[in-house]
Amino acid sequence: MTSVAVVGSQWGDEGKGKVVDLLTEGADLVVRFQGGNNAGHTLVVGSETYALHLVPSGILHPGKKALVGNGVVVDPDVLIEEIDGLTARGVKVAPDNLIVSASAHVIMPYHRALDSARERPSVAAGGEGRVIIGTTGRGIGPCYEDKASRQGLRMGDLLLPERFSARCRAALLEKNALFRSLYGLPETSPEEMEALREKWASRLAPFIGDARGALWEAIKEGRNVLFEGAQGSQLDIDHGTYPYVTSSTTVSGGACGGAGVPPSELKNVLGLVKAYTTRVGEGPFPTETDGPLGERLREAGREYGTTTGRPRRCGYLDAVAVRTAAALSGITSLAVTKLDVLRGLGPLKIAERYRLDGSEVRYMPMDISDLARCEPVYRDYGGFDEDISKAKSLSDLPAGARKYLDGLEELCGVPLGLVSVGPERGETVLLGTFF
Repeated sequence: MTSVAVVGSQWGDEGKGKVVDLLTEGADLVVRFQGGNNAGHTLVVGSETYALHLVPSGILHPGKKALVGNGVVVDPDVLIEEIDGLTARGVKVAPDNLIVSASAHVIMPYHRALDSARERPSVAAGGEGRVIIGTTGRGIGPCYEDKASRQGLRMGDLLLPERFSARCRAALLEKNALFRSLYGLPETSPEEMEALREKWASRLAPFIGDARGALWEAIKEGRNVLFEGAQGSQLDIDHGTYPYVTSSTTVSGGACGGAGVPPSELKNVLGLVKAYTTRVGEGPFPTETDGPLGERLREAGREYGTTTGRPRRCGYLDAVAVRTAAALSGITSLAVTKLDVLRGLGPLKIAERYRLDGSEVRYMPMDISDLARCEPVYRDYGGFDEDISKAKSLSDLPAGARKYLDGLEELCGVPLGLVSVGPERGETVLLGTFF
């Protein structure tokens, strides 16, 4: 049995969808282990483009099994829409190739309402210390809050009407008090939630099951497993740019709790690195580049959120962020994506370290006030103008592109595993085998 965990090394949006889709050819199971539909993967398969938010990318491969682990938070309406959309396009989505963990928590409408209410400027201004995070408003954070406070609803509860009703009504005592007294919003009706449960259960019951047990059996049988993460390391709830982070563990260790496996099962960790750096939402971003270059990167790379459509902030490649991610996740090799976007955008730069209050910094500071004061120290690269989409090996790349990749590998201290030179599946330079 071989396993590969795929994690983002930046602020997410590194192109995990294509890489996971590519690696799925050698995997038997693909397991999503954290996050929710605030994340999205865009995949290009032939002439078809797919945008997936909850269903693991492996669903596009016949004969593979896709698991949604207990660490994921699930919006049932989004899951149903995604299943229906894939089915309408001829992709098989059935209980024998998709299992959603009965222990995965459910994003309720009141979670979305609470998420959006907290992001209103008037609310943020009214509470000392309250900040606007720039969330997607999908209810992810409030759902994880209920999970941690043990008042959440899980996918298995959708199949148990009495339990669902009791727990939902208990949760709404608090939520409705907040809506009424603090946010000036209408209360949520428990009867409406119970009607939703019935609708959701009628559609999703066949898919809800023991994802953890299915994973354990596959491991026992020696199957190859691909663990699919969402977001990026700098959005990790513990190790990211807090409070401008997501609400789950995005580093490789998140696969252990979020899928139900020990660390010994994470044989290889592939760190995704976009050939430049982007982030969505608020928070410090040391290598952010305002002006024409940022706009050119955004347009050339189509840097708009898969889930929200929001324009992403763009900047030079930050080796400090990647180096930090490598240490956090035990990254064994790097997958460089969107190298083709840099064509004609030279001269290029990579931030090799930061300067903070006169001292040199090799890893990202834990406190955002320190990070906000960091000045990147760049190493310059010439860039390249040639089309690289047909490259099949590093030797096929122009000298400028090879020099840039050599610099990235040296500064991050991790060997390259693959390089994406275009959006198509076949536009990838593989430097080794993963399964």
